[in-house]
Amino acid sequence: MGNRRKSRELAIQALFFMDMNDRFAEEKLSLFCENFLPSSQLRPFFLNLVRGVSSARAEIDVLIERFSNNWKISRMSGVDRNIMRVAVFEMLCCKDIPCKVSINEAIDLGKKFGTEESGAFVNGILDSIRLAMEAEDLSIPINENCKFIPDMPEPDLSGQDSDLEGDGDVPDFSVEPEPEFYPQDDDGSEQQSEPRSPAPKKPRRTLIRQ
Repeated sequence: MGNRRKSRELAIQALFFMDMNDRFAEEKLSLFCENFLPSSQLRPFFLNLVRGVSSARAEIDVLIERFSNNWKISRMSGVDRNIMRVAVFEMLCCKDIPCKVSINEAIDLGKKFGTEESGAFVNGILDSIRLAMEAEDLSIPINENCKFIPDMPEPDLSGQDSDLEGDGDVPDFSVEPEPEFYPQDDDGSEQQSEPRSPAPKKPRRTLIRQ
């Protein structure tokens, strides 16, 4: 696995963490890095993706919703929307990365971390954005400090143990599909199954010899 793929995986997981906490802030990025510190080889691209998406998240979300066939960003899976946020940022702001590479990476990550439908779902929206980029001048306002800059400042990791910097291993976030991936019932309720109680053990039989 290449360094950029590892950086993307960590960036998506950092953005997912920030998204679930409803706070895209530097303090949340530092908190993520305290637990999953990227290696020095991964950190520049990782930081640019996270900070770039965070700075232009509202504009990126508008663009995703525009090409999502009436899917609101809030109703999409948290995994899927953050995969697409990273891909859209790359497509519009990382000119050294071909759009098709960003889309293929997003599809693979959707298959790895999302549901069975994630790959096709992500592909459909991102490819529509790619076609629109060829037909019109799509752009999003990006803070100059969040464009791809190899020597971006490090997050505040004061007190961080130095031995946490490893070889770039990525925590496994591939868990069960999130319930919000599909629209819920009209009343907003979710179907939940009752927990199963363990089956009672059968009494042990003792053979008595005559």
